[in-house]
Amino acid sequence: MADLGVMVNHKRVGRLMREAGIKGVSRRRNFVITTHRNKCDRPAPDLVQRHFKATSINQLWVADMTYIPTWAGFLYLAVVIDVFSRKVVGWSFGETMTASLVISALNMALITRKPGKVIHHSDQGSQYTSVEFGKRCREMGVRSSMGSVGDAYDNAMAESFFASLECELIDRRSWKNKTEARLAIFTWIESWYNPTHRHSGVGYLSPNNFERKLKKQNQITINYNSFTQVEILSAQ
Repeated sequence: MADLGVMVNHKRVGRLMREAGIKGVSRRRNFVITTHRNKCDRPAPDLVQRHFKATSINQLWVADMTYIPTWAGFLYLAVVIDVFSRKVVGWSFGETMTASLVISALNMALITRKPGKVIHHSDQGSQYTSVEFGKRCREMGVRSSMGSVGDAYDNAMAESFFASLECELIDRRSWKNKTEARLAIFTWIESWYNPTHRHSGVGYLSPNNFERKLKKQNQITINYNSFTQVEILSAQ
C-alpha cells in the first residue's frame, strides 16, 4: 500500500481485517532439528558468533537444509542465503540428506555470484562437516564457518527463511509427489521470495530490489568519480 501512496494506520488495517473475517498467517514458534553430526568429522570454527552482519554482497553466506513432506515421502531442500541482501543465491533438492545436496546448493551460489573471499556459515550437520564439502570449499576459496549442534540461534537467518517457507507454503499445501513439491518451492523462491518478499533488514525491500538499488547507487558513484577525474584532467 505504501508503494501505491496509500498511508494507513496498522490498527485500521487490523479492524478492517477482523470485519472482513480475514486472519493473518503466523509462523511456527518451534524449531525442527534436522542436524545430525558425525563425531568423526572435524567441524569448522564459528567465525560468525551469531553476528549476522555484512557490509556488502558475497561477504557472508548462511546455509541450511530442511525437509518437505509429500504423499510420496520426504523431499529435502538445501539453500544458501546472502546475509547482506537476504537473497537465496543457491538451492538444491534431493531425495536424501547427503553431502552432494549441500554441495549442489553451494555450486549454484558460486556459479551465479562468482564471489571473492566469502564466508559460508552453517550448522555442524554431517553434510557440512563431510570431507567432500570441505574439499569443495577449499577448492573455491570459501571460508567455512559452523555454529553449534542443535542451537537454531547459531544459524538464525537460515532458520528464519525456512520459517517463512513453512508458514507461507509448506504448512498450507500438500503435494502428491516430489515433482509437484519441487515446482512449488522453486516458484516460491524465484517468483516470490527473491523478487517480492520484503525484509525489514534491507529497508523493507525485496532481495532483488535491494540489490538492484545497491547496483544503481554503485553505478552512480562510479560515474561521479569518472566525471570528477575528467574535470581534473581538463583543468590541468
